[in-house]
Formats: sequence, structure tokens, C-alpha cells
Amino acid sequence: MTDGTADLTPLGHLVEVIAARGRAGRSLTALAGPPAAGKSTLSAAIVDRLNAAEPGSAGLLQMDGYHFDDRVLVPLGLRPRKGAPDTFDVAGLAHMLTRLRANTEDAIAVPVFDRSLEVARAAAGLVPRSVRHLVVEGNYLLLDRAPWRDLAPLFDTTVMIVADTDLLRRRLVARWEGHGLGAEEIAAKVDGNDLPNALLVLRESRPAEFRIAGET
Repeated sequence: MTDGTADLTPLGHLVEVIAARGRAGRSLTALAGPPAAGKSTLSAAIVDRLNAAEPGSAGLLQMDGYHFDDRVLVPLGLRPRKGAPDTFDVAGLAHMLTRLRANTEDAIAVPVFDRSLEVARAAAGLVPRSVRHLVVEGNYLLLDRAPWRDLAPLFDTTVMIVADTDLLRRRLVARWEGHGLGAEEIAAKVDGNDLPNALLVLRESRPAEFRIAGET
């Protein structure tokens, strides 16, 4: 499966749109896409460009901070599917996005997912009131199923990363190789969880306002 590229938005234009929408007050941008598409790299690039033009004006919130802990997933039998849509605290994310959108506090503490430990660290980041352009990054932000679709009114701008599934597979395999896993375990993780999640994002997400190329 390969997505068309005729309607892709250049990164520079996307940054200009986000900057304009955050001039009068805080604006939230949803950056969605399948696992291994390059969301972390792209979101960091957007934030860096915005802050280069106006230091301190942009910040980032990663959906992965709302992973359920293994102490929740194991009893539910969901540990092998960690990263699937039902392994996140969507209500908690919605509550945080509502607070961030209101922007009435001097600073808001947000959780950050520690990939080296595979856990979300509470209050590991701060979003100060001065941040007007908040990029929210995650696989399922545009997923058109409950409860994810309830997030839609919280975003001013929506972006989907376009990615070829063959490329995603190669990148997912390389990611797990970097964790020292063997071929059999990697195949189980990629084919049993990661790729099904990627296809779900590509097939069942709501149309985004902008589409942008992922990493190649």
C-alpha cells in the first residue's frame, strides 16, 4: 500500500499556517501518523522552526505519555498489544488537552514517555503559558472511532504523515533490532502489533487538513 503524494504540503507552508493560527492565542496542532513514520522527527522540526522565528513560542506534547502502565496492561492481557488504541488513557489525554487549550495556568506539567524504560513519567515536562503553538504528536489523534474521535474539537490544525507500508516495516524492524531483539521476536512484534496498528491509522483516521511526507 502506497499513499498518493500529489497533495502533500511542504513543511515550510505548514509551519507558516501554524504560526499564523497561534498569533492571537494558543493553537493546538494534531500531528498523526502510523508508528515509525517519523512523527517525532517532524514534530521536533516544526517546533524548532517556530521557536527559531520566535523563541519560546512553540512546545510539544506526545500522546505516548498516556500509555497505560504495564501494571494495568498485564492484568488485562493487553501487554503484547502495548501501543494499540485501547492501551492508552484517552480520557486523561482529553482532559490534558482541554487544560492546555484553555491556557489559564502559568505552566502545566505533562507526562513524557521514557522509551528506555517503557514507562510514562508523570510531570516530566512543562508547557508554560507563553507557548502559543502546541504540537500534539501521536498515532491515533485522528482515529475515527470512540473515544478517540472525541478529541477532534480540541485541535485547530490537523496533519497526517504519509508513509509507505514497506518503508514502515523496514523501520519497525530496525527499531526492534536496536533494542537487541532476535528475528523471531521482532517478527512477532512487527506483524502481530506494530503493522496492524499502522494499517489502522492509515485506513481509519479522519481526513487531515494537511498531509505531509514522512521520513524516507
